[in-house]
Amino acid sequence: MNAAITENPAVRLKIERRSNHPWIFQKMVEKPPTKPRPGSVVEVVDRDGRWCGRGFYNGHSRIALRILTIDPDEAIDAAWFARKIGAAVALRRELLKLDAVSDAWRVLHSEGDGISGLVVDRYGDLLVVEFFSAGAFRHREWIFAALEAEFPGCRFWWFADEHVQKQESFDLHPREIPKPATITEHGIQFRAAPGSAHKTGFFADQRDNREWLSRQVEGKTVLDLCCNTGGFAVYAAVRGAADVLGVDIDEDVIEIAKGNARLNGVRPRFVQADIFPWLRDAAARGEQYDVVILDPAKMTRDREQVIPALKKYLDMNKLALGVCKPGALFATFSCTGLVSEEEFLDMLRRAAFYANRTVQVIKVAGAGADHPWLAQVPESRYLKAAFCRVLD
Repeated sequence: MNAAITENPAVRLKIERRSNHPWIFQKMVEKPPTKPRPGSVVEVVDRDGRWCGRGFYNGHSRIALRILTIDPDEAIDAAWFARKIGAAVALRRELLKLDAVSDAWRVLHSEGDGISGLVVDRYGDLLVVEFFSAGAFRHREWIFAALEAEFPGCRFWWFADEHVQKQESFDLHPREIPKPATITEHGIQFRAAPGSAHKTGFFADQRDNREWLSRQVEGKTVLDLCCNTGGFAVYAAVRGAADVLGVDIDEDVIEIAKGNARLNGVRPRFVQADIFPWLRDAAARGEQYDVVILDPAKMTRDREQVIPALKKYLDMNKLALGVCKPGALFATFSCTGLVSEEEFLDMLRRAAFYANRTVQVIKVAGAGADHPWLAQVPESRYLKAAFCRVLD
């Protein structure tokens, strides 16, 4: 181990390290006599003094350690960040060949690409960097340098949610919102406006799901519930749907959705409304649609609130099934990472039962391949998608 590495502070575990999960929680870590600053790179040794990894330390966070390497000779320095970010970009460009599909994709997906607590999205020349850990935030200059080497001349905008800053003990002062970027995805244009209605400006994770679903809608009536900035609705209109209606409670995103429709020369209708009373009223009016999409926002970040979140999913899916024509295509989603795919599909089963509809699941999916996750870190897999036919 070289001298630069051994200068890192050491942090001792209360346990024997038997897991390959990169997170080690506070209750498993002894408090060091001299506290490293939140986000410092440290050497990790187990209770018997055996070296077991190197990573970010944050004594204020529930996740006290984020292991970045188990190679004793691998330093966490500027070159390490450059290698990790270079490998992530190569996956998107060389294997997934995303540049042929879109100029909007996830550049780096936290643990899935080896840098815990960091997410980077690309929207044309604009890179949006989201920090989830003090470690990623503290080493941001190395991160920005590595990103600029991959995307010469790019613009940056970076942020962290307030709850993350509080949990991780760092302060990221509000920055001027950048000029929106216009991106193209499967030949369809969208305006990505980070810092406005949606924090990163656009949901690139649904790219493949939007494309697949839009190929099933020609000549059909489409209802896009929780439509946000109009992704599914605009795709459907461009692909020849007979009538498209988007519903969302946020009037700001409705305005962006209308702008996205204008970019593509299509005219889906948009309504600002809470979907719960809106769906009850629509069912009372006898409205039914050939294709229904339900893509709500994240329900909770709190493990104690998973059951109430599943109850909300159940209620909205039951109501959405009530406006599906017999034979309709129903696409339903959950981006709540704490809700497993098994729990989500069981919720769908119960929603179908209470709606008295027979639901045939024809495709189960998730986020695009630019959102990879490690087998030992299932927490990185958050988006669940179920494409169904409503048979009766």
